[in-house]
Amino acid sequence: MTEKMEGKSFRHSAAFGKRIEYYVIGLMLKEGLDVYLPMVDDDAIDAIIKKPDGSFVEVQIKARSKHVIFGDGALFAAISHEYRPNYWFVFYSERMEKMWILSSKEFIKNAVQNKTGKNKGKRSIWFNGKDTKAQTEHVKPQFTKFLVNDFSRILNENPDKE
Repeated sequence: MTEKMEGKSFRHSAAFGKRIEYYVIGLMLKEGLDVYLPMVDDDAIDAIIKKPDGSFVEVQIKARSKHVIFGDGALFAAISHEYRPNYWFVFYSERMEKMWILSSKEFIKNAVQNKTGKNKGKRSIWFNGKDTKAQTEHVKPQFTKFLVNDFSRILNENPDKE
């Protein structure tokens, strides 16, 4: 049985995340990163990157479809996460064609944590604002520092620095 969600099947929606995951990993490979893929995804690790100094970092890739409702183009919600050393998030908005990279510490510092309800303890981050008159979405100013066009942050920065 297939659930329908905004004209798309649940299967199509679930596969979107995996497609974008592979798209982002493809971009990483194209840049020459050493990328290793876990056989199972039960620890919120989509890729492991070997840095030029021989150390490794874990990467979680999150994506938003171009089919989400207006204003939610870069809303990433209900994410279970506690601090993890050597851990990066890559967030990708298909509609906005934007990518943000945050370390575990940066994500915790910039995300909001639900205090009540069914998603209590889970975190959300909303990278975009909207202009309803112009019907456009834009990156909120406080998040422009995390916008990227490549993966140099992952290769060159220590995700655990203050």
